[in-house]
Parts: sequence; structure tokens; C-alpha cells
Amino acid sequence: MATKQFRLPDVGEGLTEGEILQWLVAVGDTVTVNQPLCEVETAKAAVELPSPWAGTVTELLFEAGTMVEVGTPIITIHVGGDSAPPPASDAGQARADGEPAAGLIGGAAPGGRTAVLVGYGPRTTEAKRRPRRSGEAVAARATAPVLPEADHGPGTDRPPLLTTAPDATAKPVRHGGLEVGRQAEAHALVEAAAPSSAAPHGRGRLRPLAKPPVRKYAKDLGVDLTTITGSGEGGVITRADVDAAVAGTAFGTESSAAPAAFGTESAGRERRIPIKGVRKHTAAAMVASAFTAPHVTEFLTVDVTRTMKLRARLAARPELAGVKISPLLFVAKALLLAVRRHPMVNSSWDEAAQEIVVKDYVNLGIAAATPRGLVVPNIKDADRLSLAELAGALADLTATAREGRTAPADMAGGTITITNVGVFGVDTGTPILNPGESAILAFGAVREMPWVHKGTVVPRQVTQLALSFDHRIVDGELGSRFLADVGALLHDPGSALAF
Repeated sequence: MATKQFRLPDVGEGLTEGEILQWLVAVGDTVTVNQPLCEVETAKAAVELPSPWAGTVTELLFEAGTMVEVGTPIITIHVGGDSAPPPASDAGQARADGEPAAGLIGGAAPGGRTAVLVGYGPRTTEAKRRPRRSGEAVAARATAPVLPEADHGPGTDRPPLLTTAPDATAKPVRHGGLEVGRQAEAHALVEAAAPSSAAPHGRGRLRPLAKPPVRKYAKDLGVDLTTITGSGEGGVITRADVDAAVAGTAFGTESSAAPAAFGTESAGRERRIPIKGVRKHTAAAMVASAFTAPHVTEFLTVDVTRTMKLRARLAARPELAGVKISPLLFVAKALLLAVRRHPMVNSSWDEAAQEIVVKDYVNLGIAAATPRGLVVPNIKDADRLSLAELAGALADLTATAREGRTAPADMAGGTITITNVGVFGVDTGTPILNPGESAILAFGAVREMPWVHKGTVVPRQVTQLALSFDHRIVDGELGSRFLADVGALLHDPGSALAF
């Protein structure tokens, strides 16, 4: 029989690892070419991985919720035929070590090819296999039960995925001097037990038995596994054993790094959230933007009563039945018209070429909050759309983002962005530029407020706009004129005829 192993492909530019959110097939299922096998979360979005072969699923190499490096086999499929399966030793080594066999990551691999999604090419870095254990090390461990290290256990070994709020995946940790003192002790134990660089692999203290997710969990908490006695089958250290070690350290009396009362009050009152996926990518992008482009933010308060009345009239028109006419739609249209008058706002800074790249098209980004974090998909060529077409594009974009189905290509190539903080009841803010763009507009809540209108203080519909821009490209005058034009269009939508 012939079996092939499907390796995790590079589904996004620069991706090094991904989390298997859920399997869409089970062992014994028959699959066809391009049938989705699993859903994987990358740094930008959740994507489905299609099968490159037709056949029967014989093995799922990782549980849902596991972080897997690019190039690592994740599923075995029996495709039939007369060719021999991969050598058992090689396949077993790949699974036991949790590392791909030698070869190019994302390129050709024994037993089949690796599919590449969304137009990205294969990685050119080489996969490295861990050194094999020497005969002495094997003999030393002959009496101990040996378990495959790549058996990542049930999905319950990892915290649940983000669902509604960041603290849904929180984990208790130690605090302050207790943690510092214990980590120092753990590091000393590790150094004493670790083999020297000149010694053969396997000498010194035996490696404790624990599954990779448990090892990572212990590492994040600063727990030395060599100090724990495993309660699992065959002496395997479980997640509960690590938690017990943490609790014992927090409430124990042997630590002198901090007063016992302090440890008692702090234990169990802090939580940690793994930084990964969309949140990790967003954090890196925002730091790069904040410390690369010199930000300037200007604010404008606008009477949008006429726009809100126009919204009500348009929503009642039969040709727009079923189309969501939201305040954001008018802000987007006003921004697009203002860009037409001030094209330099729709540009980017090319540091390598020392040039300003002015875009003659507008890919309008809309910041969207999702259960996995902030994403900024964009509407391609938004400046060419009619009001009704723009409304439909906005509805599709936000619905797809909230479902976590936004494709990486839909988040690339943006030229200018709107962030609608008004939906949260917020009046305004100082938004950070989306990397590669020169302007971002924050749209605040529309509120009924006292306003001087025709010499009389009357209640009017009022909102606040905040424009952040890259001062290397957009100076104060240009930014002010652009923001004033957006405000004028929202104050009097009829003035759009003059643009």
C-alpha cells in the first residue's frame, strides 16, 4: 500500500508556525482532491488546508489546538497504488521528534508534495533534525517507558481558543519575587543536569517524560520538569502536575525570595494569555508603525444632522431595499471623495528607494474587531464603486471578518484606513497607522448634542473625527485640508456634487 504525509505548508508570507484549530476529517474518512482537511490559524487569519491527494485518512499526527511548525507532517493519507510506504524509521523519527525530515520546508518531500496557498512560494530554509541519541543514551533509558514525543495529547492539554474576550484563555501564574527566586533555582538545576557541549548526547540527568504541550506550558511558567514526579501512565508528567508544582511554590514556605503573605495574596490572581496568531501579528505591526512613521493626529467635531437625514431617506428607497445604509458608509464615501482632491494622502513611503509612492487607486481598509483580534481587510478599488456597491462591499467585508474567514490576500495592499470606534460608544481616539499607509481616520459615535445652528442653540447630531497621518508625507496643511473636506462632506452631503 502507498501512504503519503501532508506537511503544514507556508500559507502566509513569512509564516513559521500555525495552530490547528479543528480537524475537518477523521481517521477512516475518504477524502478527495482539494477537500478541506483542517482549519489552521496563521498570523493573519484562519484558513482551510485542502488535500492534495484522494484517499483514506489513516492518521492525524496532531490534536486540535496544537502549534505546528511549517514543514511538519500533520496527517497521513493512504492513496493506494503499488509503491512502498516511506521507511518506518524515517517516518517514526519525524513524528517522534516533532520535526520534519531533512529537506526543504514547503518544498518536495518523501511521499508527496506540499500544497502552497494564496500564491506564496515555498520557504528556502532547511529543516533540521534533532541529533540521534547515542548507544549509551539509549541503554541508559532502556528501563524507562518510552512514549512518542510528538503525541500532543488531547485538545484539553491546551487552553481553549479565544471566543469572546482575551481573558477566556487565561492561566494562573506565580508573581513577583516568588517566581524570580524559583526560576533562579530551576535554572541552576538545569545547568547542573545539562550535558556539556563536548559530552555525547544523553549523558547527565535523564530527560523527564512529558508531552510537548506540557513542556511548553512548564517553560512559560518557569517550572523545571526535572523536579516534578509525573502522575501519568508510566511516570509521564501532565499539565496537572505542573499546576500542582506552581501551587506548591506559590504557597510553600521554603522560598525566601518574598514574604509568604505576599505570595499567598498574589497566587491565582494573575493570568497569562499566549501571544500568537492575529494578536501577535497585530502587535508587531503596530510597534513597527509607531516607531517608524512620525504620527500626527488632528481632530474635528462635525454636525452630521443632514447626513443622518439623508441616510433615512436613502434607506427608504426601494432600489436600496436590503442594503445596509450605515453612518460608516457615508464616512467612507466622504473619505474617498476627499482622496480624489488630495491624492498625496493616499500614498506610502519607500525607505529603500527613498521615494513617495502615490497610489492612483484606493484600497480602503476597515479595521474590524474579531474574536481572534484586530484585522484590517480592505475593499479593492473602493473609489470606483457606487454608493450601493460600496455598501454591499462593507457588509461582506465585516461579516467575513467577524467569522474569521478573511483571506490573507484581502488584508494585503491597503492604501488608507477607517477605524469606526463609534460602534463602541467612543467619541474619538488617536489611531495608529496601518503599516505601509500614510493616513487613518477614526470615526466616533454620533450623538445628539446642543449645537449653535442659525444663531440658536438646538439639539443636533454631532460626531468627532480624528485623522492620524505620516508627517514625512503629509504635512500639517495637507492633513488639515483633507480632514476639513471630509468634515464638510459629512456636514453637507450635497457638497459632494462640487467634488
